[in-house]
Amino acid sequence: MAFKCGRTRSHGGVQVKHINNFIAGEMVPAQSGAYLANIEPATGTAYSEVADSDAADVGTAVNAARAAFPAWSQTTAAVRSRRLLSIAQGIENRLEEFARAESIDTGKPISLARNLDIPRAIQNFRFFATAILHTQSAAHVTDGAALNYTLRHPVGVAGLITPWNLPLYLLSWKIAPALATGNTAIAKPSELTPMTAGLLAEVCQETELPPGVLNIVHGTGAKVGTAITAHPQVACISFTGGTVTGKRVAQSAAPHFKKVSLELGGKNPTIVFKSADLASAVPGAARAAFANQGQVCLCGSRIFVQASIYEEFTERLVASVQKIRIGDPLDESTQHGALVSHAQFEKTMSYVQLAKDEGGELLYGGQPCPTINDRCQNGFFFPPTLITGLPADCRVNQEEIFGPIATLTPFSNEAEVVDAANGTPYGLSASVWTQDLGQAQRVSAGLECGTVWVNCWLTRDLRVPFGGVKASGVGREGGAEALRFFTESKNVCIAMSDSS
Repeated sequence: MAFKCGRTRSHGGVQVKHINNFIAGEMVPAQSGAYLANIEPATGTAYSEVADSDAADVGTAVNAARAAFPAWSQTTAAVRSRRLLSIAQGIENRLEEFARAESIDTGKPISLARNLDIPRAIQNFRFFATAILHTQSAAHVTDGAALNYTLRHPVGVAGLITPWNLPLYLLSWKIAPALATGNTAIAKPSELTPMTAGLLAEVCQETELPPGVLNIVHGTGAKVGTAITAHPQVACISFTGGTVTGKRVAQSAAPHFKKVSLELGGKNPTIVFKSADLASAVPGAARAAFANQGQVCLCGSRIFVQASIYEEFTERLVASVQKIRIGDPLDESTQHGALVSHAQFEKTMSYVQLAKDEGGELLYGGQPCPTINDRCQNGFFFPPTLITGLPADCRVNQEEIFGPIATLTPFSNEAEVVDAANGTPYGLSASVWTQDLGQAQRVSAGLECGTVWVNCWLTRDLRVPFGGVKASGVGREGGAEALRFFTESKNVCIAMSDSS
């Protein structure tokens, strides 16, 4: 649904806000003058409008980024560090505003946005702001004949495309290292959740980030994302999103030989062995399956439990999930909010029916939530859902649902469960619950994925590499990996002459 600039809509008697592009330091509407309705998931109604941009807007943003690149790339690391630290402080100064905006925009509980999403975005800016002050360069002496040393230079204009599930968190995960290393950037947040990107643009203005260093272009993937990936003056693409879209990004970028980092989907296993401490494994598995309404690429949607403890674990897991409080995302006590869109709601419903068709048994959930309250009566609420009795190779266990559905499957031994865990096209993450250290090491080594958590889930260190294998992506983000991705290495070889 598109609206022309100048029209207004009402949400609770308040004039709807226009979320415009941020180009060359200014808030500007799309050149077409069109807007997209921004739907609040908890209510199912439009509460703001976001610029419906296209290739013309991307072209303007690229020109602004190219114009800003020479000066920004030559700015000292110390100055760039201070700039990013000021952005982090600007977000922190408005933390409650950001958290509320993120909750309204995504449907996630405000407590989650306040305690996780926004603080981690702040940490991303602070981490990379200081990381660039501690970089090292390699040097090699070649048989006494020459000295080699390595320089690293920013690549140029970076294209940054992020999804709707963790809007500011993942946007900052890309913006911070790109800008820290001296690049300028064109960022495209999801058109479903644009609000905190708009607030970030305001912070950049408040902190006087030089115009053109960061540009934010709103709109659909088909028009804006495609234009960014195909633009010949965009030197690299960092994309987080679905695997199908990731393939299109790679195809679009390939003819221009762009550097590409793709963090894609996951169908992650949670593996619980008989030696596991169930007091931590049960809530750990529940959190891994249903955090953010199951809308995290790292969610453990396939729960494998050793047969000897399967009955006890299942009983305790169902009891734990029953206690999850579903409610209005703006209610402080809510633990499980709304799905991001009606399309995501319908997709989740379709997989419940598919599970039944494939012979699965519902242990809990599986039906839309009853009315939460008057405000949320048209929202996209779906409960945590547990299903058992499905084979490992069925569609529900093979395809990424990205919703609050998890399956339970018993297994007998290590070899069997590792084979089952690896038996999908994906390879992003896994969690393993065991008190046997040798078992933890063997299983972790055998799993085909980018991250294995042992007796925990989503414990993050910004220094470690993050990414997946197989259909879960190409490349790594985080720490030194991100600094390398956004720079090009150059070797300098100097002959060592004999002065005797």
